[in-house]
Amino acid sequence: MKVELVTNLKRQATKILADLHSSKEPVLITEHGRPSAYLVDVQDYEFMQRRLELLEGLSRGERAVLEGRTYSQTEAREKMRKWLK
Repeated sequence: MKVELVTNLKRQATKILADLHSSKEPVLITEHGRPSAYLVDVQDYEFMQRRLELLEGLSRGERAVLEGRTYSQTEAREKMRKWLK
């Protein structure tokens, strides 16, 4: 992973962004020697967001199973029938 000082980002933003787009490698931005932010390609960020949404959905489903908030196939079919009218 590439690391850049926030000062370099201010001075060379166009070059750093061009490198980011060509390499697709995230850039860690540091301030005063400490990590401050990650700079990532837009497509990579959107992909990560979609992946997170899927994982959150799976987690909600697992929680529902553990809490007994599930339906049998017959019950689910009946509930879906109401929606599909």
